[in-house]
Amino acid sequence: MCGRFAFYSPAEATAALFGASSSIELSSRYNISPTQEIAAIRRDGAKDSQLMLLRWGLVPYWAKDPSISNRMINARAETVAEKPSFRNAYRKRRCLIMVDGFYEWQRAGDTKTPWYISPSDDTPCAFAGLWEDWTDKETGKSLQTTAIVTTEANEFMSQLHSRMPVLLNPENGDRWLGGDMELLENISANYPKMQAWPVERTVNNARNQGAELIEPAGEAIIET
Repeated sequence: MCGRFAFYSPAEATAALFGASSSIELSSRYNISPTQEIAAIRRDGAKDSQLMLLRWGLVPYWAKDPSISNRMINARAETVAEKPSFRNAYRKRRCLIMVDGFYEWQRAGDTKTPWYISPSDDTPCAFAGLWEDWTDKETGKSLQTTAIVTTEANEFMSQLHSRMPVLLNPENGDRWLGGDMELLENISANYPKMQAWPVERTVNNARNQGAELIEPAGEAIIET
């Protein structure tokens, strides 16, 4: 799964890499966690892409209440086209979630060590995401939410975890927003080269923020 990530690159410039405009101001964030608002690109119409804020934790349009979002932060690529919670969003409501890197916890016996993982060329990229618009029937209030698509770990990521988020470069990002139904089948072959290093356990507390959270606390591994 993917349960924490960082996005600290300039939002407007990053959105432009993916052909989107932005009118929101964002501060650097190094410990983004579920239920928080996150920066995502959504396409309205054929080509008009806009950076906006969506709450992390998808609430299907048919849900009785938004509490289900706590269990819907990730969508498995292997079942996303069929699972009732995600299949409509997969077909009609896709988004790109802006990211510089993400965290995974490597288990060794009873110990879990946090690692920070990012593209080895240090460029920002995007998670493949899905979004939904849920309306409270009592109040009429609208809630727009999102989930990150994950897939089986490739050889590099399997050193740390059995799953990995689907990371997209601008070219594949355009294919994803355009509704490409075959993209996920070949994502491992198109995955960017990655780097990873252990970090301090202070990242375990979602209240902790700051660039020090991604500072190496041990030897890095780099994909070649």
